[in-house]
Amino acid sequence: QVQLVESGGGLVQAGGSLRLSCAASGRTFSNYAMGWFRQAPGNEREFVAALTPSSDFKIYTDSVKGRFTISRDNAKKMLYLQMNSLKPEETAVYYCAASTRLGRQSATYDYWGQGTQVTVSS
Repeated sequence: QVQLVESGGGLVQAGGSLRLSCAASGRTFSNYAMGWFRQAPGNEREFVAALTPSSDFKIYTDSVKGRFTISRDNAKKMLYLQMNSLKPEETAVYYCAASTRLGRQSATYDYWGQGTQVTVSS
């Protein structure tokens, strides 16, 4: 089992920045690929970014490339998502997730946090 707890969400103006954090506990964090997803009201959960256990490979959804950065600190069992130039349409609950393999599909991920709300005002 891996337990995940997100933090860092909040209200920000369009064009602003937020840094999300995800604290992991339980089984060896460094064995897992990690990802960020988001879900807006009435929408399906969508992939945002993910990285391999050693951070040597990262993937992003096209709409966030150049603005969001995913990173991790295996020693601290932490995952991060730096979000810059935020847009109102990116208002959503953001979730971190753990998987034994890297992927863009939510079904790939075995463990999920409870989510943190990000609201971007126009």
